[in-house]
Amino acid sequence: MMSDTQQQPRHIIAIIGGAVAGAEAARVFSLSGVETVVIDQNTLPYGKLEDGLPKWHGKLRDKEEDNIDIKLNHPLVHFVPGVTVSRDISFVDLHQLGFSAVLIATGAWKDRSVPVDGIDEFINKGLWYQNDFIWRFNHCHEPGFMDALPDIPDGAMVIGGGLASLDIVKVIMLETVKKALEKKGIAVDILSLERSIPAFLSKHGLTLESLSLNGCTLYYRKRCCDMPLTPVSNEDTGKREKVRLKILANFMEKYLFRVKDCMVPVDKIVINEFLAGIVFRMTRFENGLLSEIPGSEVRAESAMIISSIGSVPAPIEGLPYRKEMFDLADMDTCRIEGLDNVFTAGNAVTGRGNIIESMKHGRRIAEYMLNHFLPSSPTLPSEKISEISEWVKALQLNAGYNGNFTDWIKKYKPVRLENILKEKK
Repeated sequence: MMSDTQQQPRHIIAIIGGAVAGAEAARVFSLSGVETVVIDQNTLPYGKLEDGLPKWHGKLRDKEEDNIDIKLNHPLVHFVPGVTVSRDISFVDLHQLGFSAVLIATGAWKDRSVPVDGIDEFINKGLWYQNDFIWRFNHCHEPGFMDALPDIPDGAMVIGGGLASLDIVKVIMLETVKKALEKKGIAVDILSLERSIPAFLSKHGLTLESLSLNGCTLYYRKRCCDMPLTPVSNEDTGKREKVRLKILANFMEKYLFRVKDCMVPVDKIVINEFLAGIVFRMTRFENGLLSEIPGSEVRAESAMIISSIGSVPAPIEGLPYRKEMFDLADMDTCRIEGLDNVFTAGNAVTGRGNIIESMKHGRRIAEYMLNHFLPSSPTLPSEKISEISEWVKALQLNAGYNGNFTDWIKKYKPVRLENILKEKK
């Protein structure tokens, strides 16, 4: 990690998570001559760019991953792949090792549970969650990938709202239409169909009805005009609602799904030990408040239910939490309560998987640490630097990583669907 000639006292930052926020923080530190150790749970440091951003966003994904490569492929950045804090190493041990500071940029990988008692007993038995579902969709085309995308029935149900939920309904409609077309002897790839399902069907004189498909339904607890499809802004509320409705209408027109708003899940329907549906209660929105309507329960049955109601950080033992999020002593600096030199940044704090927002947040927190925290913190003595260096080398060796970031990325970059389709042509 560090040569003996470099063992003069200095600062070293541990960054947990190497994706958008973590990589940007590493860039800020390295440009100022501060060393970082970037620990990532995956073989590649791309987080939800690789595993959560649906694979039809190929150009955006590759652009942002190239940006991460540039930021992490720096002499002052030491990458540690395939290490999950809490599972492979203890956060308490990492913290006690004596880094100048720790920055947690783990993102939000844990799905919020559907608020129905006992429903998680039916995961993969009628119930699926967004993160696992999209991860399978993104990688199921890769040779040797073992966790196949589940068989998606017509009439699947999605619970949620927002852009991530629209990604889920898109996957459902693309996969079910593709399968129906193949039964008619019509070959189509996901990337071509993604441009517009009706446009493709029209070329073949087909409709959803002629394919004997009903389509999926998205259930949303608020009104359609409340769906968070645009960034929060100070613009006129009426204008914002109109823009959101227009975005939703465009999605529905291109992907042929339905939306039922003002519906909140309150109970489950179980048949033969499988989740077979949800009991919803209708809601109303009055004077800026959402309330449930007593006695308005509606049963909705489906052979597949996918929850997309948001993600939270995966728990890390040794860190304090407030409900499902990190307990912060200060929202401006995002310092963790009770830990003077531990900070957090990106989607782990914001709870929103927006690339630009996560990047800006990672930069802001890193700049605060660089300009306001580190100047008043003691540098690490040579003995501590040697101890950290040996610890990092051991983790890298265990992962099979020899320190050559470029070669590592080339070796493990996944097979892209677009490249497979080009080869077939």
